[in-house]
Amino acid sequence: AIFAGLQEYVEAVSFQYFIKTRSLISVEEINKQLIFTAEDREETTNMTSSSHDKQQHTWSLKVTPVDYLLGVADLTGELMRLCISSVGNGDIDTPFELSQFLRQIYDGFTFIGNTGPYEVSKKLYTLKQSLAKVENACYTLKVRGSEIPKHMLADVFSTKTELIDQEEGL
Repeated sequence: AIFAGLQEYVEAVSFQYFIKTRSLISVEEINKQLIFTAEDREETTNMTSSSHDKQQHTWSLKVTPVDYLLGVADLTGELMRLCISSVGNGDIDTPFELSQFLRQIYDGFTFIGNTGPYEVSKKLYTLKQSLAKVENACYTLKVRGSEIPKHMLADVFSTKTELIDQEEGL
């Protein structure tokens, strides 16, 4: 039950990191954030003096490479939604940046391909759908962007996304 939670955590941390840095956080950086330290105070009473000894306890949680990959695969759905919402806000540069970033992630996943765990190949299909939606948005912006007023772009993309989902049986 903890693995799904770790994947959601990786997705959330990766999304926040991407928004701040426009890059992908490493599994090592995520694991550094999952080290927790607490102090225990042990009181020892001596006849002549009293002293307080402090002991530190460290707990850590490790994200496995598979959970990291699955979390990154889920991140692509969030990036696709960011793309569509940025178009709706009139930002036409972000979709092209996201398209390039998602393409790099997709290429990395296809390199793993069927040699990785079964869950990775399952998520590859969803990742491909997200990439297709972002690339479709970029195509529409490039080809029809000058024809469509900025305030209507969100409506165009929401309709296209619905049509793509219907074609794929979602």
